[in-house]
Amino acid sequence: MPPKTPRGERTRAAFLDAARQEFAEKGYFNAKIADIAERAGRSSGSFYNYYDNKELLLADLVNEFPRDVMRRAFSDDRGPDLASRIEAAVNAYCAAYRTYLPEMVGVFQLAMTQPEFRERWLSLRSAGIKVLVTDIDHFRKRSDIPRQIRSEVLASALVSMLEGFCWVWMAAGGEEGITPPDDEEAIATLTHVWSRAVLAETRPK
Repeated sequence: MPPKTPRGERTRAAFLDAARQEFAEKGYFNAKIADIAERAGRSSGSFYNYYDNKELLLADLVNEFPRDVMRRAFSDDRGPDLASRIEAAVNAYCAAYRTYLPEMVGVFQLAMTQPEFRERWLSLRSAGIKVLVTDIDHFRKRSDIPRQIRSEVLASALVSMLEGFCWVWMAAGGEEGITPPDDEEAIATLTHVWSRAVLAETRPK
């Protein structure tokens, strides 16, 4: 890895930006290092001064995903109550997933075959799960979550719901025979399910 100089950081940023475009247009597996380097305006040899392979470049890209989710979720726009925080979190996750869709698809595909990317995928989930556990624990006293359901497992289920929903509708082309939801319907649906899982007052009488 070359020293962190302004020129070196510009070159690294050029490779990352070029890779995001190549992944978006061709998919992770079809994107070639030579094409990434050409789009970045650099040589293929220069690429290897920064990354040993395409997998490490992808790993560098997806490191920003959880930070982006947190920035969006903890913006000044969210309200103080849990319902508002849930809606803000759903909005944040879906927006970030769409922004990082090529990278998320690449990580998920590699996670099925490469242990190191399975660990990275789980790490991406971990930050969100930890935040959810804090919220769930805080509001358990006025909810009717059964005692045998651990906060950590419920948080995992909620993150899995968001992840699976985004994968189906953004990456896999949607459910067969179901009209795709617009953003407003998608956010409202996910917020509704999440709220009912956590907030007792939203449950039907």
